[in-house]
Amino acid sequence: MRKRLKELNIPYVIGGSWASTLHGIARMTLDSDIVADIQPVHIRALVNALQTDFYISADAIVDAIEHRASFNLIHLESIFKVDIFLPKQRDFDRNQLANRQPQTVSVEPERTAYFASAEDTILAKLEWFRLGGETSERQWQDVLGILAVQDNRLDYQYLRYQAALLNVDDLLERALNPS
Repeated sequence: MRKRLKELNIPYVIGGSWASTLHGIARMTLDSDIVADIQPVHIRALVNALQTDFYISADAIVDAIEHRASFNLIHLESIFKVDIFLPKQRDFDRNQLANRQPQTVSVEPERTAYFASAEDTILAKLEWFRLGGETSERQWQDVLGILAVQDNRLDYQYLRYQAALLNVDDLLERALNPS
């Protein structure tokens, strides 16, 4: 998947539970979340590149591009789901792609993939926590895990600034100062 996005010059970043596991505490996950800046010109080539290994719908991609929403892919052999999110037209989404960090995902042969920064993973998790009615224990625990593991390596100025823009600054402060 990452190889195809790279070949097609589609900027992407892996987020969600894969990124929170990288930066925080490992946990099982049932899917993968990727933010990818797919443009209409990419659709045909992307479908052609992935259709032998994944269930993929060109119509779903068109709809996701039009609404700056998401679509999913299903790996045919494993039934593993990949959620692809189109970046919204806001600073946070642009920053996620700009701040992405290459990480080695296999050694023989060596392969890298781009992952969200620890800060952007925290912010995305806080936003999903808020959008889900602040009930997802998984999202909250992922945030706390990243904060615990990354602690003094985090850019707290960036975190607080972006959290205010995303209207999750109260959640960030709650996570930083648990009672």
